Amino acid sequence: MSLKKFLLSRDFLKNLIIAVGILILLITFTMIGIRIYTHHGQGYLVPDLIGLQENEIAEKVHSAKLNFEITDSVYIGTQTPGSVIDQVPKPGFEVKQGRTILLTINAMAPEKVILPKLRYISFRQAQAVIENIGLQLGEITYRPSEFNTLVLNAISDSVEVFEGDELNKGAIIDLVVGKGSGFEKIPLPDLKGLSIEDAKILIKDAMLNQGVIIYDETIVTSRDSANARLWKQLPDPEITPMIEPGISVDMWVTVDEEKLRKAIEN
Repeated sequence: MSLKKFLLSRDFLKNLIIAVGILILLITFTMIGIRIYTHHGQGYLVPDLIGLQENEIAEKVHSAKLNFEITDSVYIGTQTPGSVIDQVPKPGFEVKQGRTILLTINAMAPEKVILPKLRYISFRQAQAVIENIGLQLGEITYRPSEFNTLVLNAISDSVEVFEGDELNKGAIIDLVVGKGSGFEKIPLPDLKGLSIEDAKILIKDAMLNQGVIIYDETIVTSRDSANARLWKQLPDPEITPMIEPGISVDMWVTVDEEKLRKAIEN
């Protein structure tokens, strides 16, 4: 029998139809199985767990057919110890059954750190040490000394602190820095167009202090505050390009793009 006659024969066509039918059935059952396994089209709303304790979390999460895992803890004095302060995904987000919600809880007590040596090292070294161990650099003041930019004292909550002292993580450390007769003025950074956080970093790096922050009428919500950028500063680097260390820099902020554009262009 020739190939052409075989391909057109009733037996071949019958077997071909059966094979195609079986293939279609396999694909159909596979797709149905995948939809059932993945709960296709079936979502569960993530409950709001912020502020709840662990015993309350379990009941609420499991009733929503979800799971939870505590992945981090931080200490915030204004929040209830042991309560949830952040969650991923956020409340109201739709997820599949069995999804794990990642939680950050408020620690029962603040984490402690041991203060390393800060006295009689350079300001730059002290700044790096403070930030690396989870403390915050506060005010910088200057005192006459034969050693320029050398840290003379470290202060926290108006009390002098020393190497080996135990402090709460996140505590603010103010530094008293030496200022000799040959102390030179430093360039005043131009902060216009920067976010508040970026401006604060530049101010500290320049051995200056943060002054007041003035919000204009466009700042209404917390979101506005987070997105605000500087359109004016005092002292102004165009008028006072060089400045003495330790001076406070005041910042005016806005979310008005036109005001920002004019400030940066000018």
